[in-house]
Formats: sequence, C-alpha cells, structure tokens
Amino acid sequence: MSDWRQAIDGWINDHADEIRDVRRHLHAHPEPSKEEYQTTRFLAGRLEKAGIPVRIAPSGRGLVAGPPPADGHSLVAFRADIDALRIQDAKETPYRSSREGITHACGHDAHAAMALGTAMALWECRDSLPGPIPWRAIFQPAEEIGVGAHEMVAAGAMNGVSSVIAVHVDPATAVGKVAYRAGVLTAFCQELQVVIQGMGGHAARPHQSIDPIGVASQFITSVYQFVPRSVDSRDPVVVTFGSIQGGTSPNIIPEYVLLKGTIRTLGETSARRVGERIKQIAFGLTEASGALIEVELRRGTDAVVNDPEVTRTCVRAAGEIVGPANLEEIPLPSMGGEDFSGYLKHAPGCLLRLGVGDPDRASPFLHSPHFDIDERALALGARVLAHGTVLLSDASRSHRS
Repeated sequence: MSDWRQAIDGWINDHADEIRDVRRHLHAHPEPSKEEYQTTRFLAGRLEKAGIPVRIAPSGRGLVAGPPPADGHSLVAFRADIDALRIQDAKETPYRSSREGITHACGHDAHAAMALGTAMALWECRDSLPGPIPWRAIFQPAEEIGVGAHEMVAAGAMNGVSSVIAVHVDPATAVGKVAYRAGVLTAFCQELQVVIQGMGGHAARPHQSIDPIGVASQFITSVYQFVPRSVDSRDPVVVTFGSIQGGTSPNIIPEYVLLKGTIRTLGETSARRVGERIKQIAFGLTEASGALIEVELRRGTDAVVNDPEVTRTCVRAAGEIVGPANLEEIPLPSMGGEDFSGYLKHAPGCLLRLGVGDPDRASPFLHSPHFDIDERALALGARVLAHGTVLLSDASRSHRS
C-alpha cells in the first residue's frame, strides 16, 4: 500500500470515533428540508476549526469546502446531503432524535459525517498525497424534496468540477460490502397532483350532489389498473398515490378531494406516455361523473446515470477498502429518486451503495421510523470517498499528460 493510502486510512481509522460522534450529533439534532441552518453551521464550524476553507450557500443552508482549485488540475467533488425526514424516531438509543416528528431516516447524517471525515483526512494528509489533489466537499440541503442539488449548482458548487462522486447508505446490503452499477441507477421522477371538484351535499342524499370521494376512488383504481397496461411491460413504471385529502365529517359529501402521488419511470418517453394516459382517465371520469378533474404533473429528479469510467475508478477505490469479494454489482435500476442526478448534468459521476445493514438479521428499510445503521460503515465510507477522490484526480492528470 502506497504512503498516501496508509496516511489517509490511518487518519480516518484513528478518528473513527470522532466521525461516529458527528453522525450521532446530527442524528440527535435533525433538520428537515429547507430548514438546515444549524446543521450547516455545525459542519462549517468543524471544517473551519480544521483550517479548511468553507463557503456557505447564499441561502444559509448547505456549504462547499476544500482548498482553492489549482490551475491545470481537475477538481473532484464528493457530495453529501444533510436534510432529515418528517418521520417520528421510534428508536430507543442515546442519539435518538430530540425533535418531535423529525429524524434522519435516510442516512443523510451518516453521509454528512463520512464526507466531513473525508474532507478532514484529505486536508490533514495533503503532504502525503501524490501531487496536488484539488477536491471539493459539497454538503447539500433539501435532497428529499429534489431541489438541493439545483440550489448548490446555482451557488457555484460545480464550477470547475471534472467529476463528482457520492455514497448512499443501504440497509439491504451488509456492512463491509459496497454495491455499484454503471449506467442507470435510479428512476426519473414526477410529482402528481389531482384536484377533483365535486358538489357538496348531505350524505343521505347523494343524488343531489357530485361526490368527489367516489370519483377519487374510481380514479385511483383506474390509474392503478390501466396505466401499467398502457406502457411496454418491459419498461418499469410505478405510480403511487401517497396522500388523499377530502372531507371533514361522516355525514357531509365534500366539495373537493386532493390526491398527491408520484410517477417513477426509467426515461422521459415513458413518463410522457404515463402522463397522457392519466389525463385521458381524468377526462373520461369527468364526462361520466360530472366532476371537474384537474391533473398537474411536476417534474422531480432526473435519473442517476453513473458514468462507466468514473464508476470503474470508484469500484477500484471501494475494492481497496472492502476487498474485491465484497463488491456487489446491482443487477437492475432502483425506482427510487436521487437528487444527485442534478450534479451529473455538469460533470460525469458515480453514486455507490454503502452497506450499513446488520449481517445477521434484516435491518429496517430507508424511511422507516426504526431506521439505523451499523456505524462501522462510517469509516469505510469515508475511506472509499477519499480513495476515489485521489484516484479520479490522478487518472485525470495521467490522461492530460
């Protein structure tokens, strides 16, 4: 193992407890999307104390850190998200969330702690690195609502960046393993909002009203039944309604019902076809019921498409940490969404899945109120990011020469 690898791994392993404590602090003090002010200040304070240049985003949420870019050298960025979810923490641990109804149930506390550890290791070991290694740590807000990457790009986070990498914790993969996939990794996402305007009335006399609840139930059933049969069966499509709002009393037919859902596909062509079919269903039910159905589609996150060359380098870096036998290729894309795609419009990149699951039993899934991680993964993830940053920078330098 070369000196730079020994230096980085030694620093991270020696500070593994500190990285763990950062994760636990963030877990105990979560902030949801659009409210990550204290999280930003906490991370900025830790970086500034180490002497690392820091720039907080104009919104006060999110930051970038790292040495000034050197002329003629490619800048490698690694990204972490910092927002929490509006979910009640059901764990009983010393670091459980101190905020009612908010918790880090998607591992963003772990992502931030690992990226902080990576940044500090690269900074403290800079004299051991193989030449100048320009790097940038991006700590982004609002990943869960799909706007944080755009905010950070607008603030200049990707200026001069030649490649960008990240890890996302995966409770379905055992700690000590890393999963990867070149090409399409996550889905193209859209938000779906449907307003069904009826005519309110007495529950005992439905013939005198237009019942939006009945229309809503038929609309949901029709979407679930007909949309899958409107696209190529070989092309994955997921439509899910996650919110139904309507009515205040059991004996009153309400004026309207509001439906909110999500559409997940692996491409824009399928997304357009699904959107058209949903609008056709709405038109048909409007004619049949007399209710007015308004369908609004809002673009969410694009698909994450991992660059083959960057992925190859990241897999090499991960193999140096966990061993080739503990690398797992992901056979199929996920239908989940990821804001990391926003950075890939500006530079090629790779998102890896880092195992954080208990190897002896099933772990709670992401977005579960019981979600937690095996904290041994934190040092591994920091080392993977650090190795990947150095290898990508070195590969870019070799390519230019």
